[in-house]
Amino acid sequence: MLSHLLIKNYALIDQLELVPDDELNIITGETGAGKSIMLGAIGLLLGNRADTKVLYNPDQKCVIEGTFGVAGYQIERIFDEEELDFSPSCIVRREISTSGKSRAFVNDTPVNLETLRRVTSQLMDIHSQHDSVLLGSNEYQLEIVDTYAQDDALLRHYRTDYQAYRAKRTTYDQLQAEASAMRKEFDYNNFLYEELAKAQLQADEQELLEQELNILENAGEIKERLQLAYEYLDNAEQSVISFLKGAVSNLGYISKLSSQYDQLQQRAQSTLIELRDLADEISTEQDRVDTDDTRADTIRDRLNLIYQLQTKHQVKDVAGLLALQNELEQKVSKVLNLDDELAEAKAQADAAREQMQVSAQALSAARLAVLAPIETEIGGLLRDLGMPNASLKIQAETGKATPTGLDTITFLFSANKGIKPQQLKNVASGGEFSRLMLAIKYILASKRSLPTIIFDEIDTGVSGEIAIKMGQMMRDMAHSHQIIAITHLHQIAGQGTAHYFVYKDHSADRTVSRIRKLTFDERVNEIAQMIGGSNPSPSAVKNAREILKQRATAIAK
Repeated sequence: MLSHLLIKNYALIDQLELVPDDELNIITGETGAGKSIMLGAIGLLLGNRADTKVLYNPDQKCVIEGTFGVAGYQIERIFDEEELDFSPSCIVRREISTSGKSRAFVNDTPVNLETLRRVTSQLMDIHSQHDSVLLGSNEYQLEIVDTYAQDDALLRHYRTDYQAYRAKRTTYDQLQAEASAMRKEFDYNNFLYEELAKAQLQADEQELLEQELNILENAGEIKERLQLAYEYLDNAEQSVISFLKGAVSNLGYISKLSSQYDQLQQRAQSTLIELRDLADEISTEQDRVDTDDTRADTIRDRLNLIYQLQTKHQVKDVAGLLALQNELEQKVSKVLNLDDELAEAKAQADAAREQMQVSAQALSAARLAVLAPIETEIGGLLRDLGMPNASLKIQAETGKATPTGLDTITFLFSANKGIKPQQLKNVASGGEFSRLMLAIKYILASKRSLPTIIFDEIDTGVSGEIAIKMGQMMRDMAHSHQIIAITHLHQIAGQGTAHYFVYKDHSADRTVSRIRKLTFDERVNEIAQMIGGSNPSPSAVKNAREILKQRATAIAK
């Protein structure tokens, strides 16, 4: 529960501190004094958006800090999942800088708004007139049923199965779409693949063929040049080799006279051997070169095929064609195996859907089981609240799977006898909505371990005995929950275990909102003014004392 609230530099609030009672806290004050402003500040702790317009002093940052006692409320799991330190006293803080930048902290650890909302939604619930609008939505009505049914575990299980099914279904749908597109392209891709496969391309053949064709096309000149080169080296009359033989012979005569001459003779002999080798190789190459027009035509045809394929597929070499051939082969192969792949994907999606349906049916059963009890409990409370002919019917319909299950829940309400229940947004007035909402909050209070509940003028449109009963219901709820109620009715104000008064302070240059806890006598005077106006009569004061006395007697019992 909320043990301490600090608000600094927010709207009309310079600095405000509140240490609420553990049970029923009443907040009253004149219109515009700052009650709603205080709720707006608390809303920031719940993750509401903010901007620099909320700064009382635009040159200073705004700080909203709430200290909550959370021992025994079984919310450690959320702290573990969000990797936050858990302690029996949880400090939640929101800061808004002068530039409008907002920061949030839980136990001094920075968190994003999503994490902040997840944590504080387990610490506090604010009922306001906005909830009356929400009450008309099917989504909110479903949340009411789920809270009463306490089916969180079933809902989490279903959502896990739902997400698994959606993932499998998405995979299957994407594969179907791909299959459809691939089948349309199959004939063309298969034609291209077979064309490339038929060509039996080799990685380095283009370079080798181009080289061989170049030789064939210049065979005459090559043979002539090789012949001349050979004759220069070794012909019958004059040649390099015949001259070198003479050099070797002459050096041989003097080689024994000096080691230096011997080395020269050996080098000349080695050169002679190398030149003879070179001449033999040139002669061999000359024999190999031949003008083979048939072979040249064959190579030209092969190269023309390669060049055409390269131009057609816009690649520069055979390696690019081979890469494309491999890609086309994979596409063609995938289409040929599509039926098996689709069948497997569909089987997985169907299995996931079946598992989701099992979880959904268990969730639906838990919901259906509490519809009648909710109708009965709320009907009884509405009668206690002065609506003897009111009736609430809860309609459940099963449809397609959504993140919340298969069920659509619709609350049908009638406040008057003989009037068929209709959807809430069509039939309930402000006062009827207030009583219905209180009844709903009342029955849900016993189902949740929520520490703090705030009612913002839930008494709109009611008075008299009905207001007394509403106050008693809040007092009953306060036995297990901390209740903070902003009210303008003395019947409700008199039920509080603590009473706070919000007022405007005009003593400085600028008006500020302040709050103070009332003493017993101040409470008597405030309640008397709520009964009889700013100058209450003695009877109003007496009535106020009687209300507080009855409250004390009821608490004592």
